[in-house]
Amino acid sequence: MLELGVLISGRGSNLMAILDAIDAGDLDARVRLVMSNKKKAPGLARAAERGVPTLAISHRDYPAREDFDAALVGALREAGAQWVVLAGFMRIVTPVFLRAFPHRVVNIHPSLLPAFPGVDAQAQALAYGVKVTGCTVHLVNEGVDTGPIIAQATVPVAGGDDRDRLAARILVEEHRLLVEALALVAAGRVDVVEEGARARVSIRPAS
Repeated sequence: MLELGVLISGRGSNLMAILDAIDAGDLDARVRLVMSNKKKAPGLARAAERGVPTLAISHRDYPAREDFDAALVGALREAGAQWVVLAGFMRIVTPVFLRAFPHRVVNIHPSLLPAFPGVDAQAQALAYGVKVTGCTVHLVNEGVDTGPIIAQATVPVAGGDDRDRLAARILVEEHRLLVEALALVAAGRVDVVEEGARARVSIRPAS
């Protein structure tokens, strides 16, 4: 069973997808703690309604990013989390955080990485004029959206799409793909292969 900590900054829709999958028996996991850097993040209330422990720690209370991340690590470890999901967490984690959970921090990003990393990937896709975009679940490294890819899903860009319409369709795939990727991790099918300065994910066949 995956013992998860989930970090959010907003409404927590990907968190809800995880909790729904656990309740349905589709994901062998338990969410030990939901944390946010915003005390009024709607996802905290939604998690509490589901009986999940929550905690808000403001990054503004710490003099440096590393100090904030150390506080996050301490709370996650105390809660018993062994893997961490960044589910709409709008902060770049530091090496302090990554060293505490090596190859065990998962992120969901609304593009087909390596295309359109960073903020507002949906708007980036529209500005570039691509016909297909999507979402990516990847392990987090010290770069921005550069970690080893676990899974991807495509979403066509429709004529007349604006940023919000495209984002809504990508979000549907995010919910599905994140659960699918975590299920692979829970089943022990995700291996990290070091290849020089880079690493990649290898998916073991289902037994």
